Amino acid sequence: MSNEQTHPLHAKDRIIIDSLITNEKPEDLDFINLARLINRYTYFPGEIEIKNDIDKILKFWKITKIELFSKTKKIWSKSFRPSNTNKDLVGSGFDTSN
Repeated sequence: MSNEQTHPLHAKDRIIIDSLITNEKPEDLDFINLARLINRYTYFPGEIEIKNDIDKILKFWKITKIELFSKTKKIWSKSFRPSNTNKDLVGSGFDTSN
């Protein structure tokens, strides 16, 4: 029996990963999405394919995890707020109040 699990948000996250993996010019929301997926999957037991794709995206964008998190911290500090209609970002830590 394998200890690897499938994350409950796998299907939604797979769509996001697929959109990021070929994105040559990532925007703020793309960086935010990648950072939150890294946080979601880093210690999750399983999802090797998604973890490998996250590493591919970092290499493709020529950015390290440290650089990514520094960048997203700056993005959030400039009052970045994703659209409240973007339900995929629930759980990312952004302010959902009106």
